[in-house]
Amino acid sequence: MLPVEGMSVLVTGGGSGIGEGIARHLGAAGARVTISGRRPDRIEAVARSIGEPCRAVTGDVTSADDRSAMIAAAVEHGSGRLDALVNNAGNMYRGPLAELREDELLAVFHSNVVGAMMLTQAALAHLRDAGGAVVFIGSVHSQRAFPGASPYAATKGAVETLTGVLAAELGPVGVRVSCVRPGGVFTEINQRAGLFDDATARERLEGLAPAHALGRIGTVTEIAEAVEYLVRAEWTTGSVLTVDGGLSLGVTDA
Repeated sequence: MLPVEGMSVLVTGGGSGIGEGIARHLGAAGARVTISGRRPDRIEAVARSIGEPCRAVTGDVTSADDRSAMIAAAVEHGSGRLDALVNNAGNMYRGPLAELREDELLAVFHSNVVGAMMLTQAALAHLRDAGGAVVFIGSVHSQRAFPGASPYAATKGAVETLTGVLAAELGPVGVRVSCVRPGGVFTEINQRAGLFDDATARERLEGLAPAHALGRIGTVTEIAEAVEYLVRAEWTTGSVLTVDGGLSLGVTDA
């Protein structure tokens, strides 16, 4: 296993939720973490709270210029290196099929799939030099069918398939590509699913607790631990690591 200490890691969507949890976890373990996000106040506040190991760079993964700026900032903060890219940034779009809009579908695919692919392309030379790793964030939505969630589920299914293809493509140049598939974890993206306040969003998510074999929803730290394993594991690539408390098993009904 590679040591985390001294690693240079770029985490997109680092201003809240799973991205913030990954940044805090890896920063505490000694990594040089660069976080990106579209809201400068949020990512700068997270970086300040983590301290010197963390740097914030404002940017949207759907913008080519912003992607270049993210990579440059991460390489600079990492003393000329980039060892790992965590493609965490994403948006939620949902609704019944009869009401879906093509422009919104294209937008969510751009942010959740295309942006991540192009950022990985932009980072490739640095990752190749470092013998580094790419980690995508998938979702239990690819394993369990939640009516009304087809746009989001489709993007996460694409990301999980992409993981295997890129692992096969990039393995010969020494770059590992894997994915973490979380179950129910309370993050800000729950509000983007149409739940407009924290209390309502958490109540709905907690309602899924019985559908998890382990009887509870997860935490961002538990997802961050899985990401840490994948950036450290030298002989793991093409893996989709399910960290969902058993939600995908379908053992009970919520």
